[in-house]
Amino acid sequence: MNYEIKNSFIKAQIKSFGAELNSLKKCDENFEYIWQGDIKYWARHSPILFPIVGRLKEDSYFYKNKKFTLSQHGFARDKEFEVIQNKTDFIEFQLKNDEKSLEFYPFFFELNIGYKLDKNSLIISYKVKNKSDDMMYFSIGAHPAFNTQNGDFLEFEDIKTTKRYFLDEKGLIYKNQDLKLENSKLYFDKDLFKDDALVFNDFNIKQITLKSTENKSMVKVKFDNFPYLGIWSKPNDAPFICIEPWFGIADKKNTNQNIEDKKGIVSLETNEEFYCSYSIEI
Repeated sequence: MNYEIKNSFIKAQIKSFGAELNSLKKCDENFEYIWQGDIKYWARHSPILFPIVGRLKEDSYFYKNKKFTLSQHGFARDKEFEVIQNKTDFIEFQLKNDEKSLEFYPFFFELNIGYKLDKNSLIISYKVKNKSDDMMYFSIGAHPAFNTQNGDFLEFEDIKTTKRYFLDEKGLIYKNQDLKLENSKLYFDKDLFKDDALVFNDFNIKQITLKSTENKSMVKVKFDNFPYLGIWSKPNDAPFICIEPWFGIADKKNTNQNIEDKKGIVSLETNEEFYCSYSIEI
């Protein structure tokens, strides 16, 4: 089911399937900021990445010497969420482990996704609670896609040089190197994503603004305290760009595949909670 939240400035729509944001507009305009999905390029809008971000080596990991299989970005994006709060300008969804999820992720959990409107911003919050008797290991991340037009670019806030991780043909990290930004800007071209996503591990990157050729701000994504960031689109001049704050990252090429040793993994004690949030301003 698709739900709408609204205030005097903006309105958003979120599906209960995947708790996925699929529309964001100003109330006095009809311009759609969220990519509407097109199988020619990419059929999703803004999936939730949980309990992993990126790809695992051989799509598998080990926990307590047992091997588990888990596909790229995890399973939350393909699950029906329960609505636990539904107000005019706020909605909260929840996903719990079930019999099927325990087959490939052996942890009891609660995952809450909140969407709150604040003037012309949408605040998206993630809360994870460990309901297992043992330590729980997970990653979580955002994957919102925004409509773009020719000449659009990304502006980083006071970032001239940063480091970019590179992914191999299997989606695994194999190197990183410096990336220089021209006046803190990243311009799109057909070769930018030929090696998959641009992945950063830089706490100095706290916000990114999608701007038009007239240098007007279209979308500003703010994400304090997220250790990783992905920038992605299809390498075929697809008319969208994904700005993805992450707590987690793809496996390294030389990983031992033990989940507790995974780069960027988050751990929670029994009944401990994890919380993070980011915002989209239009």
